[in-house]
Amino acid sequence: MTGPWFKDMPAPLTVIIPTLNAAATLPRTLGGLMPGLEAGLIRQLVVSDAGSRDATGQIAEAAGADLITGAPGRGGQLLRGAEAARGDWLLFVHADTVLTPGWPEAVRGHLAHPEAAAYFRLAFDASGVAPALVAGWANLRSRIFGLPYGDQGLLLHRDLYAAVGGFRDQPLMEDVAMARALRGRLRPLDAIAATSAARYQADGWIRRGGANIWLLARYFLGASPDTLAKAYRSGRAPPPGN
Repeated sequence: MTGPWFKDMPAPLTVIIPTLNAAATLPRTLGGLMPGLEAGLIRQLVVSDAGSRDATGQIAEAAGADLITGAPGRGGQLLRGAEAARGDWLLFVHADTVLTPGWPEAVRGHLAHPEAAAYFRLAFDASGVAPALVAGWANLRSRIFGLPYGDQGLLLHRDLYAAVGGFRDQPLMEDVAMARALRGRLRPLDAIAATSAARYQADGWIRRGGANIWLLARYFLGASPDTLAKAYRSGRAPPPGN
């Protein structure tokens, strides 16, 4: 396909992708969106960048994205991305996550339910027992406790997004804060978001998973996102999500 992939079309979805030095993963993420483009679902692509120093911006612009820039911090990036959206529905996807075949049908089915938000089933781009167990726990956590993380994507009508106050401009746990705001109004989609296992592989599956649970517990006990972000930057614990 030549020229920009994503153009402003009469379609329901604005896809919003937060990025920071994502040139290595963004092309696969964009490729995974192509079935939605071909199905007439995607009106607009917004890439909300936090000052990338690699080719992220060039890749986004070549694909026809609306590229906006601002301070680092995924909460703020998602907030700015939503402010730039023109679609009636917002689909938030991380820059190292690929929506797998069949997702347009699942999303189209959800469009009849503007009162609810939806998320994808999680999988990792790695095989083995550890990836399966971690993904299985994430999917169970999402269904039982209503806590999908950002790497599972989020689909919701812009009116519902506004009603719950949108994403918070905070350095960590913006996805958890949104899930709590949407409690009782979250549904799983019958489709998979395959996310990068690179951080788990680098940190170790047990250490990474344990640190995620510890950070989540601290957040629920009242630790501020700024405090948790400092712990992350110091190398004491990685944040949940990707």
